[in-house]
Amino acid sequence: MILNLDIKNTLILIIAVINITYGAIIYLKDKKSATSSWFFLLAVSVGLWGVSMFLFRSAQEEYLASIFSRILYFSAAVIPIVFIYFSAVFPSVSSVFGFRQKYILPIPFFIIALFSLTPDYLVKSTQILVGEETHILFNNFYHTLYVFYINIFFAYGYFLLVKKYFVSRFQDVVLSKQIIYIIAGTFISTMIGVFTNLLGPYMGIFKFNWVGQIGNVVMISAISYAIAKHQLFNIKLILVELAILLLNMFLLFNVFTSHATVDFVLNISVSLFVFIFSIILMRGIYKDIRDRERIEGLAKEMAVTNEKLHILEQQKTEFVSIASHQLRTPLTVIKGYASMILEGTFGTIATPVHDAMDKLYKSSERIVALVEDLLTVSRLEQGRGALHFETVDLVRVIQMVTMEMDEDIKRSNLDFSFTVEEGGEFPVAIDEKKFKQVVKHILDNAIEYTNAPGRVRIAINEDNIADKIRLTVSDTGVGMTAEQIQSIFERFNLKIKEQTTNDGQQTTGEGERKKEGKFLWPSHESADSKLKVESGIQESKSEEPETEAPNQRTPGIGLYIAQEIIEAHHGTLHIESAGMNEGTTVIVELPRAK
Repeated sequence: MILNLDIKNTLILIIAVINITYGAIIYLKDKKSATSSWFFLLAVSVGLWGVSMFLFRSAQEEYLASIFSRILYFSAAVIPIVFIYFSAVFPSVSSVFGFRQKYILPIPFFIIALFSLTPDYLVKSTQILVGEETHILFNNFYHTLYVFYINIFFAYGYFLLVKKYFVSRFQDVVLSKQIIYIIAGTFISTMIGVFTNLLGPYMGIFKFNWVGQIGNVVMISAISYAIAKHQLFNIKLILVELAILLLNMFLLFNVFTSHATVDFVLNISVSLFVFIFSIILMRGIYKDIRDRERIEGLAKEMAVTNEKLHILEQQKTEFVSIASHQLRTPLTVIKGYASMILEGTFGTIATPVHDAMDKLYKSSERIVALVEDLLTVSRLEQGRGALHFETVDLVRVIQMVTMEMDEDIKRSNLDFSFTVEEGGEFPVAIDEKKFKQVVKHILDNAIEYTNAPGRVRIAINEDNIADKIRLTVSDTGVGMTAEQIQSIFERFNLKIKEQTTNDGQQTTGEGERKKEGKFLWPSHESADSKLKVESGIQESKSEEPETEAPNQRTPGIGLYIAQEIIEAHHGTLHIESAGMNEGTTVIVELPRAK
């Protein structure tokens, strides 16, 4: 028998190989899965149907055409029952069949298979015609049973899939989509096969009896995609594997069809080279996929961790907000009664009691300020720190702040000055209350961390190029290191690695110390006030209760608040310092109001 390699037959053979290859790739991806196993059998049965059609159309003698026609119809009879079993297990990993699939369905299949292969039952004879498709003479009774069997079994397979679709569409959206792909792809191929390979020959039309074998690639491709997508296989990798396999098969086919010695040597050389290159390529691809899967796994774990951290951050913010609200009322009462006692509302008190009550009042005042700062942080994090802008003169705002802090300025014995660039106008759009809070933070720290006789300078000027107004507060205090400047804007930053003494000499503390100021700037230690931080709790080394200046506030959150407020004003805040004992300069820039 001489093979007929016309365009139709070549296409039929290629599609058959593609179908079997699809099934083999999916099966090799997951050999233990019942879905993969039954899909492989389905792909093989479809592929064998195509191969038998190829052999049937290649037959040049009628007795061979009769043999291949019986194999053709037998292989076609296998497809619908395998499709039923595949539909029953998809997408399960194990085969679990009911009584109907185990005992009833095989009976009609074996009957159809028997009279399909037996001569003179389904196929009585064949007729080879020149220039036409080979004709088949059927036994009408058995052919009618065959057509009925094919349609009923395919319909039952669709029934199983549709039933699964209605069950899964509200429970598993991904699975319902996969079932849609299978139904659509299978229905297209089935309709093509029924009309061209079943009903056409039933009515004596053999002109298109080869089309069904080509159309089946739609069914196998759709099911392959559905399985791959459901089981998270890499579909692009499957296509690459398929393309490489087909390329190697094509080159191998060229080797066996070579006529001249030169062509044979050339084809076998090219085939070996491509085969070796294909192995190297696939190994590299598999390695890249494994690496990517590991990275994706780590990324998913990180995303889960970040989500947990985000939830914890929200819970922490809510806790701080609730706790601060609950603390504010009793603290206000304590502060109020302490103030009344100091003012003599309840009568004259002795000097020791007065001093103790004064310390109590200042401590309560500091704690109230701490609670207010915590509430401010909580509002900022929850997006509730709404600002109420109005256009004001920045010079007037700074003058008001310095007047309110006049006692602190005088008590500091520092050389204090406030200069304004001549001839300039300084309108800014700000929330005056919150902006004054920022300026007070800056001045408090400048005064707190500058020893007499030192200087504190406030200056206002304008940047005409950037159309901004600049507020500069500089001091000759203890200064800051580059590391401290970098970390100073962090919330609740308790780390100060370098400290200075009263005489300005740099020392190294026994541990990490915080200065309870609004900004985490390095400070000196006074002889009667050494603080130790362990687990965020202050402990005094002296037996007497410590007295701290009322301007001391929350550890490490003052500058965080200031920065958030300035950024909400569309401005910038940054700090400059030449190093320890070199002073500090804080620069605030705001857009000029139109």
